[in-house]
This record gives sequence, structure tokens and C-alpha cells, in this order.
Amino acid sequence: MAKKKSVLIIYTGGTIGMITNPETGAYKPFDFEQISKQIPALKSFGFDLETISFEKPIDSADLKPDTWVKLVKILRKNHSKFDGFVILHGTDTMAYTASALSFMLQDFYKPVILTGSQLPVEMLRTDGKENLITAIEIAAAQENGRAIVPEVCIYFDNKLFRGNRTTKRNAEYFDAFDSPNYPILAEAGITINYKRNNIKYPEYNKIPTIHEKLDTNIAIIKMFPGISQKFIEAVFNTKDLKAVILETFGS
Repeated sequence: MAKKKSVLIIYTGGTIGMITNPETGAYKPFDFEQISKQIPALKSFGFDLETISFEKPIDSADLKPDTWVKLVKILRKNHSKFDGFVILHGTDTMAYTASALSFMLQDFYKPVILTGSQLPVEMLRTDGKENLITAIEIAAAQENGRAIVPEVCIYFDNKLFRGNRTTKRNAEYFDAFDSPNYPILAEAGITINYKRNNIKYPEYNKIPTIHEKLDTNIAIIKMFPGISQKFIEAVFNTKDLKAVILETFGS
């Protein structure tokens, strides 16, 4: 009998795990067990699914680099135990996390799929159910014993994006993400159509290198018409600053 595929689901927080407070009408976080109850189809996969939930769910807007280090440590510890990984994350900073993890997990070889939702999973029209179900399917997908998508990616609204080429483009529609400078890696319809020419396949003889140290003494300046010399000097004179990234015009 073939071995069951195994996927670790890491719940960090985000809209997908919110419920409505009956007293205030505002959203409040709840645990992953409640998400499972809202998506009974998770039990029909035939996969070995395990979950790790952050003790205190993170509001996406409150994300800090420490969270990336925490995630990387979880992924490193479980690398050999699972075929793939799904991270449930708030949408506001999901692209930042996907990009950071793509560089911190060097030669990781296994799918790390970030997803979430625009509406809480408890709501009738939620996009969270399809996003999570398909993200799990992609994380477990293999061919000849190897992952079809051995990358850090974002799956959202039927499309799979390379993690470090993705940006959030709107907060009102289900197609919240875009990859303006790189084509999608897969598209889900009746079947999942993998764009294999767009997927980066590693050299499998390399040993994974996991980077757990980050330096946050780096600034980003986005150039704009009228930017003043005083503004730029103030940034460059910041105490302990080690580097500045300039986002300039194309000309």
C-alpha cells in the first residue's frame, strides 16, 4: 500500500480564522479546531494532516520579522516528517512573509504554500474553504516521488504565485494578489493546471540551508517626485543603519 501523503498546516492567524463577536459585530480570532469544523472536507483527503497553531493568533498588520524566524524553525524541525506545508496567514502581510521565507529556506525542496481568505471561514460566501483545500492539495502533489511545486508560494483565488514575486493588490475582491513581473505557477479549475516551465526545480543533491538570523537595520526609500534631500539624509543618518534599498524610477 502506498504511503499516505502528509501535510503540516501552520495556523498563524488572519481573516480565515476569525468569527463574529455576537456582542460587537467585530471579528475576533479563534483556534484552528474551529476552522476544521467549518471545513469537513478536510477529513476526506486521505492525507495525514497535522496542525500547529500559534498560541496567540497574529493580526497580519502586527507581523514582525520574529514571526518569520518562528516559522522557519517550525519548518526546519518538521522538514523530514512531511511532504508539504501550508501556512494560514493574514492577507495584509502575506506577500512579505512569502518573500522572506523564500530566501530563508534555501534548497528546502518541499512546497510551502501560504494562503488565507478575504472572508472568515464561518461566512457562507467565504473564499477560505477553497483556498485551504486546494493549498493542501498542491502541498501534497508529487510526481515520481518529488514535489511538483518545490517552492514557497501563495495560493489565492484559483492561482498559485511564486512567493517572492507576489503583491497584494486589493482588499475588496477575492483575487487579492497579483504577480505583475512573473507568470503564475498553477491555475485551479476542474483540475489543477501546473505551469511547469514557470516552476523552479532545485538541485536535489544539495543540503537544505536554513537561515534563522535577520538584520532589521535596513531601510527602504521609494523615490517620488519632490522627495527632499533632508528626507533622504534623515534616513541615512538613522542610528545603527547598515543598508538602504532605493526604489528608483526605471529611466
